[in-house]
Amino acid sequence: MSKVGIIGGSGFYHIDGIKDVKKVRISTPFGDPSGEFTTGVLEGKEVVFLARHDQGHRLLPSEINYRANIYGMKKLGVEHIISVSACGSLKEELKPLDIVIPLQFVDRTNYGRKMTFFGNGIVAHIQFAEPVCHNLSKTLYEAGVKAGAAMHLGGTYINMEGPQFSTKAESYLYRAWGMDIIGMTNLAEAKLSREAEICYATLACITDYDCWHMDQAVESVSIEMIIQNLCKNVDTSKRIVATALPKLRTGRTCVCSFALKDSIVTRKEAIPYKTKKDLELIIGKYIK
Repeated sequence: MSKVGIIGGSGFYHIDGIKDVKKVRISTPFGDPSGEFTTGVLEGKEVVFLARHDQGHRLLPSEINYRANIYGMKKLGVEHIISVSACGSLKEELKPLDIVIPLQFVDRTNYGRKMTFFGNGIVAHIQFAEPVCHNLSKTLYEAGVKAGAAMHLGGTYINMEGPQFSTKAESYLYRAWGMDIIGMTNLAEAKLSREAEICYATLACITDYDCWHMDQAVESVSIEMIIQNLCKNVDTSKRIVATALPKLRTGRTCVCSFALKDSIVTRKEAIPYKTKKDLELIIGKYIK
């Protein structure tokens, strides 16, 4: 049975209702993941849960070992990853406490985080025009509507560096670009999930209007505001996940499941032994 990975963001450090719970520590060629993985069964589906920032929220967005997190999910047999994370809204109609399932990303990080498994003697260029799994996104949207959440399917998530929030000038710029929501973590996960041939989609929980909104012209965006609003959405997110899980089937036909096919450009004999060994889990079926 394929497994579903759930990555919890700010305020989402555990998931209720899991049966047969086990705590698993995973070692990876890329270092340590954010923390222990929780495995078990939820709504009849095998799941793997990981708190993105670790228990106690001790990791900055730029300190998260995204490669180790996604590699660990792959190692545990995960085929779908549902990300739950906080975000700011850049549009009036996307209100705090709404949930957005973005279909596009724009990168505004400073490349301080590793977003590829490749390098060290092997080159691969995956197709990333559609950076999330549309099948998984649609399933989450329908589950959200059923759960009574204020859902929005589509839009662009701009991934800023952080950990500071935006300046007003940046916030106005992103709005002028037509961006919809802003966050600090999801792009790296989406890129690495695609390289690992794992379906990925985001439940982006809106916590605030960033700093562009007139109602927040005086009141600055604070972590207290974000956590307070996110916690209100955590229960809704958990209901959405529980509703979506039975809808996820094995036998995927989406492009996520064969993303690396024809993407590795390095000749087999030119790949260093250690690199080939480290990436066996990801490239093994293509590099015989």
